[in-house]
Amino acid sequence: MSGAIIGAAIEVHRQLGPGLLESAYESCLERELTVRGLGVERQRIVPVTYRGLRVPRAYRMDFVVNRLVVVEIKAVDRVLQIHEAQLLSYLRLSNLKLGLLINFHVGLLKHGIKRLCLL
Repeated sequence: MSGAIIGAAIEVHRQLGPGLLESAYESCLERELTVRGLGVERQRIVPVTYRGLRVPRAYRMDFVVNRLVVVEIKAVDRVLQIHEAQLLSYLRLSNLKLGLLINFHVGLLKHGIKRLCLL
């Protein structure tokens, strides 16, 4: 599954290159994933519950692919630890195990992909 997602992201990066806004990559990646026959849920809402208080729209994940993989995309100079922490939080809150952090602001996309798992 992650290989198919990464292949789609590589195609988007090959066509567009670095330097665009995250929203452009998000729209194009959604299209590429859909064309490849993957189930895509974009901007999935993640609620947070704290001591009985439910915050229904606390966060939004960029994508959930085939109800299994969280994909968080960035277009930044450097992926920071906070970006990884964000993806790990999404995995915990959604009860999913696999996440991909994809930064499109790199010369070669393979240098912008990080795979994170919860055990």
